[in-house]
Amino acid sequence: MSFLKLSIIFLLAALFFRNLLSAGIPENEPFSPPPGLPEHLVFGIPSESDLILSRRGFSLGYSKKRKQALWVSYILTAEQCSEKKVRRKNTFKVDPALRYDPVHPKDYKGSGFDKGHLAPAGDMAYSVESMKNSFYMTNISPQLPGCNRGIWKRLETQVRRWAEKERRLSIVTGPLFKKRNKRIKEGKVPVPYAFYKVLLDMTSPMKMIGFVIPNQTSKKNLSAFAVTVDHVEEVTGLDFFSGLEDSLEDKLESSFSFDLWQQPPAPVSIQHTYLSDLP
Repeated sequence: MSFLKLSIIFLLAALFFRNLLSAGIPENEPFSPPPGLPEHLVFGIPSESDLILSRRGFSLGYSKKRKQALWVSYILTAEQCSEKKVRRKNTFKVDPALRYDPVHPKDYKGSGFDKGHLAPAGDMAYSVESMKNSFYMTNISPQLPGCNRGIWKRLETQVRRWAEKERRLSIVTGPLFKKRNKRIKEGKVPVPYAFYKVLLDMTSPMKMIGFVIPNQTSKKNLSAFAVTVDHVEEVTGLDFFSGLEDSLEDKLESSFSFDLWQQPPAPVSIQHTYLSDLP
């Protein structure tokens, strides 16, 4: 589906869903996107792209120049995290949607970089289709092993824990580049100097948090890399969660509290009825 068609669908649907999204979706109510709009883009399209792909599991904006996605957007729920896990097969494949000069898994051979997932395979383990989609090379960026298997993996694991606690998260993630970047595949694929991830807690009370993770080994706590979503927008040039009402978007994007995300879920209030209380 072209960017223009997606934009038209989103603008029409946003008029209806604006108040609902601004208030937060009640935890006990099912969430479904407007007809024709991919659920992973219901909060907005971060930027125009050479190619926008929407599949089961996530949507992404691909850059022909960078040979990778500039953003990957998806919704992760507690139910998806708790469903029976699909076995990971590590079968990376050329994306059939790219008809010209696609990136191949073999292009990473001998580069010293891992094929790093943007939408994590662990987040896509609730179905065979979503798991398969996560291994297309359009969802992959060059990551140093120390980042991919270390700090980045820790962040991915923490996000799944938050999804279980908060019930519904809207997530956007992608690479960050400098003017000059190390390259692989005969100089065609630039290596990001860092990666970002921004989160929106979709249930009331809504909150946001962002992370910028250097593409290197780090033993620091995740809190050391937490930033406002405004900061991530500044360094990426992208516009996240534009489907929210403007004043709410500005409020949520301008601040964050790592400690608030770490708090345990509120206890469920259970009403007991005793025989002495009956009429």
